[in-house]
Amino acid sequence: MSRSQRWSTPAADALRVDPGFRLADIDTRSTPGYDGDKDDGKADLDAGREPLEDLQERLFAESVAGTATGSVLLVLQAMDTAGKGGIVRHVVGAVDPQGVELASFKKPTAEELAHDFLWRIEKRLPNTGHIGVFDRSHYEDVLIGRVRSLAPADEIDRRYGAVVAFEAQAAEMGIRVVKVMLHISKDEQRERLAKRLERPDKHWKYNPSDVDERELWDDYMDAYQVAIERTSTPVAPWHVVPADRKWYARLAVQQLLIDALVDIDPQWPAADYDVEVERRRLAES
Repeated sequence: MSRSQRWSTPAADALRVDPGFRLADIDTRSTPGYDGDKDDGKADLDAGREPLEDLQERLFAESVAGTATGSVLLVLQAMDTAGKGGIVRHVVGAVDPQGVELASFKKPTAEELAHDFLWRIEKRLPNTGHIGVFDRSHYEDVLIGRVRSLAPADEIDRRYGAVVAFEAQAAEMGIRVVKVMLHISKDEQRERLAKRLERPDKHWKYNPSDVDERELWDDYMDAYQVAIERTSTPVAPWHVVPADRKWYARLAVQQLLIDALVDIDPQWPAADYDVEVERRRLAES
């Protein structure tokens, strides 16, 4: 069975949020749309690097030539340990870093807090011809902002509409917005945190505050449910990726990126010089 045949349903269709979506109904160990096992998934991830790299190189070449009209923004949201870093390394890391713009949004600075919550986000939208990656994003302001009451309830409510308008504007600019929630179970997160404590080379990745956040797990799941319901739109739909199986999460996000790039359909730029003349000049040099 070929790589494409193992996707019985296109990843975008299998993972896209539809009306009536309930996060609580998602099996975090499931592999929606994909009929292969772990070994198949790893093989297909390797096989997918070539088409992903080819499409991204075409897109970047268009940006250099000044002919690019589109870009991709991959938004990664998840509870800690769900695998955002693995996606960046094993999926996005397979392409030319010159064409990738990575942003990770931490606690806002005093300057950022003096502006609207989207001010710092707007500045990091990808340039035309590039793939932008948000490792955490503007959604922090309606997730932890809601759970930890970092803003009044009416302000949180306003932000959902602001996000929808912001993403619609990005789409009008030619940015394909690929929003992914990596959905991990609470039990799986405990196991991954425990492994970090077992390995000295992983201690730096452990944060004691992660245990504090686990105490608010149900509140975070409610916040994700509301955020997804309020901000999943035709031009910027949410995709919920079961993430207890790392191999599946990486494969699914890779396929979502490939689909977005295929939709853009980047082409190799035509030479703006006479190729035959340059061949002769080079041979005579």
